[in-house]
Amino acid sequence: MESSTNSAVDPESPSRFWYSERDGVIWGDYEGDTVTFGRFLGTRVGDALSVTFAHVLLDGGTVVTGSSASRVETGEAGRIRLIEDFTIDGVDHVSVCVEV
Repeated sequence: MESSTNSAVDPESPSRFWYSERDGVIWGDYEGDTVTFGRFLGTRVGDALSVTFAHVLLDGGTVVTGSSASRVETGEAGRIRLIEDFTIDGVDHVSVCVEV
């Protein structure tokens, strides 16, 4: 994760996401920064992803759930960028994830 309006991203230990896809279904895991672990499941149509997620916060162990709509872009040096619009507890946020 490169940036997020939900929290400050630690550049030394950002959240890292692992995506898998088959026939338009996507799923994966994430961890790091403010999250101990998380899971997501959704779909991809063209350059649009739609997922539902759940994760556990490092601070306090609170379980957080929400949904996300992401658009896939090609960034610097051909690396994939995901611009994620997501909602947690009714509050809208935006994050940017960049392929490493």
